Amino acid sequence: MKNKNGLGVVFRKTVRQNSGMTLLTGILIAACVAAALFPPLVLEQMVNRLTGRQAVSLVLPLGYFGLLALSDLLESGQSVMITVFGQKMTHSLRSELCAKLKRLPAAYFTQHAPAKITSRFVNDVDVVDSLFTNGIIGMVADAFKVLSILMVIFYKSTGLGILMLLVTPALFAMTRLFQKRMLKAQLANRVAVSKVNNHVPETIHNIRTIHTLFRQKYMEEKYDSYIEESYRALDKSNLYDSIYSPIVIFVSSCVIAVMMVFAALGGGMQQFFGITVGTAVAIIAYVGKVFEPLESIGMEIQNIQSAVAGVKRINEFLSERERTVPEGTSNRAFSDANGESAISFDNVEFGYDDKTVVLQDMSFSVQQGEAVTFIGRTGAGKSTLFKLILGLYAPQKGQVLINGIDAAQISDKQKRKLFGYVEQTFHSVAGTVAEQISLFDDSIGQKQIEEAAKLVGLHENIMELDQRYNTPVEKLTFSQGQFQLLSIARAVASQPKILLLDEITANLDSETELRVLQGLERACKGRTVLSISHRLNESTHSSRLIQIGE
Repeated sequence: MKNKNGLGVVFRKTVRQNSGMTLLTGILIAACVAAALFPPLVLEQMVNRLTGRQAVSLVLPLGYFGLLALSDLLESGQSVMITVFGQKMTHSLRSELCAKLKRLPAAYFTQHAPAKITSRFVNDVDVVDSLFTNGIIGMVADAFKVLSILMVIFYKSTGLGILMLLVTPALFAMTRLFQKRMLKAQLANRVAVSKVNNHVPETIHNIRTIHTLFRQKYMEEKYDSYIEESYRALDKSNLYDSIYSPIVIFVSSCVIAVMMVFAALGGGMQQFFGITVGTAVAIIAYVGKVFEPLESIGMEIQNIQSAVAGVKRINEFLSERERTVPEGTSNRAFSDANGESAISFDNVEFGYDDKTVVLQDMSFSVQQGEAVTFIGRTGAGKSTLFKLILGLYAPQKGQVLINGIDAAQISDKQKRKLFGYVEQTFHSVAGTVAEQISLFDDSIGQKQIEEAAKLVGLHENIMELDQRYNTPVEKLTFSQGQFQLLSIARAVASQPKILLLDEITANLDSETELRVLQGLERACKGRTVLSISHRLNESTHSSRLIQIGE
């Protein structure tokens, strides 16, 4: 697939689609640059008149303060437009990332921790926002301010203009040096933060194992090392930022001092620097205005470096290989098999990496309406079979066919109607009881939702709730068995032809297991049923056993 660039997405979806806002932002930046030039010129006129013992018209001070107010107003307008631009940019970028997420293969989610994926959408996108709001746009505006003020200074005093031309490139060279050092530190910090974000949920997820093996100290030390790594990188970045500002202020003071000394020498030097008292006041204001944006550029550099690191990570994400599911996949998968097996494995070989083979030379067929249970030890590849059947992975060798169609070539929309999948534990989604069953599928109406609940024997329990099917999931007080029945109802709501059951009674007591099995027996009628089990006695609803990992 063609690589996508995060900044290209921003340009296409933000700049082009909001051309009017972009033009207005550009006009405000130009107006801010122009407005910053006029107050010192008015101040020069007032001081020259006062030193020349001339009357100062009220228009001049009013104009001076009016121009200052206008300049501040334009600055505020510029900030507002830049903020709005940044919000639209982040919205476009997150939309593109979400669209990309839906097109990624299952292998991506097994190879990347959830916290790291989340950091792309939160931390990286937020920091890219600063690339525009507090970075590039601000730097462009400040650069124009510097150039325009240098032109005015050169016009007012040739000597000072030359002095500023000598000093400014040196400051930019120093800025470039800081830029490289800070980029390296920011990249190191982002890597460390990603490790921290992944370590916490990993620790919580495996907390029982950690306590059982007495590895608490090890996990603490690991976490401390990641935090320390982040602090070291961040401290290095902050060091460069803290050094930059004092250097700029010191150079600004030195330039003003040199100008005053040379102007006071008289003769050719005074003529070369050529300033009156009013001009000196104006130039001091201009010099301050030159170094003020240069100082801001120093802070903007830090934002840009963080954003560059985020852009690189986003571009890597957008460049990930996508699933290849052609449009308009044949509807044959929904029809009867016409004599073909409902599910067929033909010499399938699969491994999650090049070193480990999970399944090798796996061949079997499941007929329409047949019930099959896969048994075997932990790690034999039973759950991997389901992932191959669902098309989440493609085998390295052989074929996995559903009604004669390659499983990986069936679209997600078709899979929802073809497969019903029940896991060991119920995974809720934010919403009501009805939405737990329908999973927000508009094609599943209220009648189908209730029929699914009745089929598994859960309808009466739901009707006893205060809000019945509209009860929010967080208010449910269901038992573990009832939640498992809700999971089965979710699986059969779309009336799938194939049911996949992954050890759904493994965590239930005998009484609850019996109720779940009764509901399951009703749900399995007329369907092809594939089950996973460690224990032979869990396969009571099956008519055939297939041993995995013999």
